[in-house]
Amino acid sequence: MGLLDNLKAKLAPAKDKVGDLALQHEGRIGESLDKVAKAVDSKTKGKYSGQITSGTGKAKDALGKIAHKDTPGGPTPPAAS
Repeated sequence: MGLLDNLKAKLAPAKDKVGDLALQHEGRIGESLDKVAKAVDSKTKGKYSGQITSGTGKAKDALGKIAHKDTPGGPTPPAAS
């Protein structure tokens, strides 16, 4: 077994726990991402609004993939508004 195989084996339980926590707290994490995005957009006076919106969307997509990786029908959840 190589070094990467050892690391993957040791990190597997942590990966599962992160997925469980993401599923359990997905709503709160999403709300927090929105609050942070709004605060950063306010501090930058809207100069980077497009990039902030894009980054927030990508973070929420990644959160959804982590949280719903084991659900039937695919790795991504239904689109949330």
